[in-house]
Amino acid sequence: MSQRRVLFGASLGQWNGADVGNVPGVLEIAAAADRGGLDMFTIADHLYFGDKLDAYSAVGFLLGRTSTISGAVIVTNLPTRPAPALARTISSLSALSGGRVILGIGAGAIWDMIPQLGIPRLTPGAAVRAMEEAITLIRALCGGGEPVTFDGSFYQVTGLQPAPAPAPPIWTGSVHPKSLAVTGRTADGWVPSMGSDWLSARYRESRPLIDAAAVEAGRDPAGVANIFNFGGRITSEPLAQNRDDDGRWIGGSAKQWIEEMTAAVLEHGAGGFIYRSTDDTPAPVAVARFAQEIVPAVREAIGRP
Repeated sequence: MSQRRVLFGASLGQWNGADVGNVPGVLEIAAAADRGGLDMFTIADHLYFGDKLDAYSAVGFLLGRTSTISGAVIVTNLPTRPAPALARTISSLSALSGGRVILGIGAGAIWDMIPQLGIPRLTPGAAVRAMEEAITLIRALCGGGEPVTFDGSFYQVTGLQPAPAPAPPIWTGSVHPKSLAVTGRTADGWVPSMGSDWLSARYRESRPLIDAAAVEAGRDPAGVANIFNFGGRITSEPLAQNRDDDGRWIGGSAKQWIEEMTAAVLEHGAGGFIYRSTDDTPAPVAVARFAQEIVPAVREAIGRP
């Protein structure tokens, strides 16, 4: 079993992004996560929603207001952010923040809306091939070295100087078999979609495809971490039932969270958790509870700082 550091983070919004109308709340969630010693804050990327903050503007601004926490777009909607430009964005954020950035990347979400931005629609297969090209190119354009020439089907650059900052960890939000195989071949982490966790059918059916692709590419499957969006409520008293009828985690007392997350790491190889409150507790308060009451106990139980 890999003994990598297990990461704990907090989401700044819902599945479709952080609300423009709740900027003070977004700022306070990030501040609470940073004060609480969490490893990352995350934000979704959907440029076609006018009532949501632009993900990379938010990450850059918040990295400037925090001190130790990393920022991650989970996941970058790749068709709306061309790979060479994304490489420059992510390497600049890394340089400005002292390496406090993670690159989440996906082949494209809500393809019925992406063309509203003037972006041509890709077939699912083409979108996945573009994602693999993008990961390869972004890595080449980070970490210094000789000028890069890349002649792909979707991206072409000629004699482009790499940025000196090394490439950050790259996580995908892959869903279907071809994109899961790309994750196994190229990525450092995987964030299962739809809030799926280690007990879900989606995880059980998908993870073997990542592992098989990693092995075929000569990689150790353990090098691809599982990062779970793990929403729920933190209750004052234990809940008699912690999962709903579909098997999805709904929450419980701090002790129940600690037990569940510890088992996820030790028994199921979880590599990280992104917390989001699902009740009416103010999000900064819920994040502070998660950071103060739950995360330190899980770190102690798994024996990793």
